[in-house]
Amino acid sequence: MKWLKLYWNLLRKPSVHYSLGFLTLSGFIAGIIFWGGFNTALEVTNTEQFCIGCHEMHSNPYQELKDTIHYTNRSGVRAECSDCHVPHGWTHKIGRKMEASKEVWGWVLVLSTRQRSSRPNGGSWPSGNGRA
Repeated sequence: MKWLKLYWNLLRKPSVHYSLGFLTLSGFIAGIIFWGGFNTALEVTNTEQFCIGCHEMHSNPYQELKDTIHYTNRSGVRAECSDCHVPHGWTHKIGRKMEASKEVWGWVLVLSTRQRSSRPNGGSWPSGNGRA
């Protein structure tokens, strides 16, 4: 019983301004909020609406998908992008999301493939901007 009293006093003892118990509880609650937000963001990025939000995906692959059996079939079950393009295991899913974030960053910094291929110099960068 003495160890319980020591532990309780430790939790009630103030650090600089707050008790250790308050800081522990606050950290626990903040962790739950962070985890909930993280999982929500992870699930949102697995939706078809998120995938076709990019104009390249909507105007090219999504239009091709509409003509396939994956989009409309007798059973009425539709395959979404994440069914085939995102691993189902959590560890591999996080790894793929990190790879995809690198791809999105590349898309943000560089012109799209169609714009690049229609450039007069064959898609290479003009001299003077530091890119090869």
